[in-house]
Amino acid sequence: MKKSKFSETQIIQILKQGESGSKVADLCREHQISPATYYKWKAKYGGMEISEVKRMRELEEENRRLKQMYADLSLDHALLKEVLAKKFLSAAARQKVVDELIQSHPISERRACRVVNLSRHLRVYQLKRVSEQVIMDEMSQLVADHPSWGCGKLHQALRRAGRRWNPKRVYRLYHQMGLHRRPKLKKRLPRRHPQPLSPSPAPNECWSIDFMRDALSNGRKFRTFNVVDNFNRQALAIEVATSLPSRQVTRLLDQVADGRGYPQRLRLDNGSEFTALHFKDWAKQHGILLDFTEPGCPYQNAYIERFNRTFREDVLDATWFDSLDEAQCLADQWRHLYNEQRPHDALGGLTPLDFLAQARPTSLLLHGSI
Repeated sequence: MKKSKFSETQIIQILKQGESGSKVADLCREHQISPATYYKWKAKYGGMEISEVKRMRELEEENRRLKQMYADLSLDHALLKEVLAKKFLSAAARQKVVDELIQSHPISERRACRVVNLSRHLRVYQLKRVSEQVIMDEMSQLVADHPSWGCGKLHQALRRAGRRWNPKRVYRLYHQMGLHRRPKLKKRLPRRHPQPLSPSPAPNECWSIDFMRDALSNGRKFRTFNVVDNFNRQALAIEVATSLPSRQVTRLLDQVADGRGYPQRLRLDNGSEFTALHFKDWAKQHGILLDFTEPGCPYQNAYIERFNRTFREDVLDATWFDSLDEAQCLADQWRHLYNEQRPHDALGGLTPLDFLAQARPTSLLLHGSI
């Protein structure tokens, strides 16, 4: 339930005004509340003074603390009963008991281990465990290089570097170091029925394109034009400029296609640059199908929208740009990192280029040379 913008003191003052003769309709209009809200307040706080409300809150807090104390004591009692029912809790404690039995009784090690239910292998096993400080140092270095990465991305990057550490151990140290970020709660939206996004079966089958906006440190606005291959989520281009008309967009797409060929489809929204006659003629000339999303439905172009979010978190929101050249340089550096080093959950933890390298033989067999 959303927290009321009125404090209990303010609510009682409003009710006092109503009791003194003010009309309910006038009070509701003045304080921008509904009559239903007013009468709910009256049913709960009617006839009460501010001191009584404070006392009620104190009693509720005290009752909550007492319940918490009772729950804690009950849990402690149950845990003590469970512990007392067992003779030994850990392998280390069992090993101490084995040593005591061997010293105090003329029995073999095998028999002592059998009595305390301890494997003899543990008697000679030497733990080979990497120091936690080593793990934390490597995680700190990764976080310094990639501040927006969470625990999952960090663990995938460590595994790519050959560190076969337990993910639960990495997760524990991640929280112990205070690196976790509170997730932003998603706003509740009504149920939608979007058109399903079909995954691309091969490279160049479908590209997604979109624009983003930001500003330099002096307040000057600029835009970025992003191009993503839906097959392996590879960022094909990020162009930074103050203006990106339709003709400049087609020139950039021609540059991208010069090294890899034109796509069969373009997934795009209904922006003026994409609905321009020049853009449609260019697409028809190269045999490209324009797959427009419905107006007001960005989730139907989810691949590029997810890419835009990552690009904004890692670059646009994390950096103050003094010039367009600086923004373009950092965008190009980040694009290469995104394609070559950043693990992607939808690709099974692979980078876009690694996924392309694994899938290329199959795609060539099924769809011909790319």
